[in-house]
Amino acid sequence: MIESSPAQGNNLDPWYDSYAARTAGLAASEVRALFAVASRPEVVSLAGGMPYVSALPQELVTGAMDKVMAERGPVALQYGSGQGVPALREQILEVMALEGISGSADDVVVTTGSQHALELFSKLFIDPGDVVIAEGPSYVTAMVIFNSYQADVDHVPMDEHGLIPGALREHIARLKAAGRRIKFLYTIPTFHNPAGVTLTWERRLEILEICKSEGVLVLEDNPYGLLYFGDRPPAAMRSIEEDGVVYLGTFSKTLAPGFRLGWALAPHAIREKLILANEAAVLSPSSFTQLVVSEYLSQADWRGQIDTFRGVYRERKEAMLSALQEHLPELSWTNPNGGFYVWLTLPESLDSKAMLPRAVKELVAYTPGTAFYADGNGRQNIRLSFCYPTPEQIRVGIRRLANVVSGELDLLETFAGTGDLSQLRMSRGAFPPSDLR
Repeated sequence: MIESSPAQGNNLDPWYDSYAARTAGLAASEVRALFAVASRPEVVSLAGGMPYVSALPQELVTGAMDKVMAERGPVALQYGSGQGVPALREQILEVMALEGISGSADDVVVTTGSQHALELFSKLFIDPGDVVIAEGPSYVTAMVIFNSYQADVDHVPMDEHGLIPGALREHIARLKAAGRRIKFLYTIPTFHNPAGVTLTWERRLEILEICKSEGVLVLEDNPYGLLYFGDRPPAAMRSIEEDGVVYLGTFSKTLAPGFRLGWALAPHAIREKLILANEAAVLSPSSFTQLVVSEYLSQADWRGQIDTFRGVYRERKEAMLSALQEHLPELSWTNPNGGFYVWLTLPESLDSKAMLPRAVKELVAYTPGTAFYADGNGRQNIRLSFCYPTPEQIRVGIRRLANVVSGELDLLETFAGTGDLSQLRMSRGAFPPSDLR
């Protein structure tokens, strides 16, 4: 049995004192911590953003796999390029063209999911103490990555139209006046995770102008851009600005996350460093996965399949909004025109994180808003995911959530006199001021 002194570690991990300082930023996200509970069949999970992969006909995938192994098996099972298969990179250009992006296949780097691209980019750019600017709220695992590289995340307010340009100017000026080093702006402009809102075209232009004039690189993360429900969303920010924007894309939402296949489109110099970082991390992304996805894109009606996904998610979003209107009509929430998420605002007296155990006991799971802030905000908010459960499960889940909210307010009224239902009087569909801290 290994024993350790306080100088050598602790009783649970004798190597505690040997870890690099940056590992202090590695913490289990509240989304990942929910998966074990949410996977229980009796629990309706409105927590994780898992795509509904059952809408993808299995024969499309198995057919591509069989053909790859029959015709290119030795290549598929071998090491490959650190940049990715050339044919797939050309096809990725076709995918991005749907969002107004033009570019060269030479500037595309294939990664093991766009999450991997985000990690590689952070590794290249962040030194301890640097500042990353991000929307408030922002993607939970991006916060984990930035923290792991010992960056400080500065959240800029957003509203129902996305990141607020005036607030961005103010934050940049304040940070520069304090002598802080800003490395980049991380943004999810289209069908934002977790807020569900989309940055308007006018704001995209203004934010790019601000970043260009201030010398701030933009990291555009765009997993959901093709999953629109009505009119097409604004073109990607990368379609406007090439030198100052690094674009991250993925097949996880428009095909399946199990392929773990994403990409970065970057200016030439950054692309070169991303390739080196990719090779240092994984040698090369999976040749087998790349060739299967390339075959799928060559043979299948992948645009039609994305239309199918749009229909599935549109129906589920409508089921969620209808259930919220029926069971929690006095609360406020966002109305996304694409993507996976609704951002719900609770009465001021409630704490979404503290309320979660009661929700799980009532057999419904959600992600508390605190997961999406690096500074402790978001206690009044909940991210609700409509992508995976069926419409009926969504209705059941929202009904259970309403019972939880009502029960919490009853307890507050009974024991503290603070649960007055008048707190629920908020304008529906708005992006509440509490989210803008």
